[in-house]
Amino acid sequence: MGKTIGIVSLKGGVGKTSSVIALGDAIANFGKKVLLVDANFSAPNIGLHLNIIDPEVTIHHVLNRTANIKEAIHKLDNFDIIPASMFNKLQINPLKLRDKIKNIKKKYDVVLIDSSPALNEETLAVMLASDKLFVVTTPDYSSLSTTLKAVKLAKQRGVPISGLILNKVYNKDFELSLDNIEETAEVPVMAVIPYDVNMLKSLSNFTPSVTYRPNSEASVEYKKLAAVLIGEKYYPKRFKDLFRITPKRQEINREIFYKRVFRD
Repeated sequence: MGKTIGIVSLKGGVGKTSSVIALGDAIANFGKKVLLVDANFSAPNIGLHLNIIDPEVTIHHVLNRTANIKEAIHKLDNFDIIPASMFNKLQINPLKLRDKIKNIKKKYDVVLIDSSPALNEETLAVMLASDKLFVVTTPDYSSLSTTLKAVKLAKQRGVPISGLILNKVYNKDFELSLDNIEETAEVPVMAVIPYDVNMLKSLSNFTPSVTYRPNSEASVEYKKLAAVLIGEKYYPKRFKDLFRITPKRQEINREIFYKRVFRD
């Protein structure tokens, strides 16, 4: 049976949905069968990113019991997705998400769930449906404060947060350091994604960023995170990665995660 990974953030604009798609694409590139589920029921985005604008059957219909979950699956080149309804606001119970996913997850190696960017029942549903959680944040005080709320809520629900995905990083002095973020959140940073205009370009082409620019700094970082989540080793193809002497903090955290999960 596949593992379910929830990607959450309690603040919009941090690149949560882009991270879900990029990570799913990266995992699929390792030969794994991947399903993306849009559980941002109020303001869905995964379909928009992948040019599925008004699908006939969505996760809303599944939760509304008017469709089987298999009917809501849309197959793309590299992975499958279950989009949500942008226009048809059916009455649903988000907390039924876990039961619905349980019926399909055995067909996949990894199920990635995109959540609502708010502290609401939708986010709670994602937490309860997930085996592991990752929080997407940016290196600033406003995002860190909402990250702390997400960490607290996850702990209350007994779903541990495996790590942070630090996104849209400029590497400037005005940004919070990894030390400050990890010390405050008490959660390891598992990936540092630099700000990359190619993310926006890939969106305009309805193409996952990892496929659009596979050798960009951001894509390589998603590949490294994808590898450790499925117990694989990522071997860099870029010359500068082969001769790095001192590992970065996120690389150390990923190695610790790998040993704890796949070697113990």
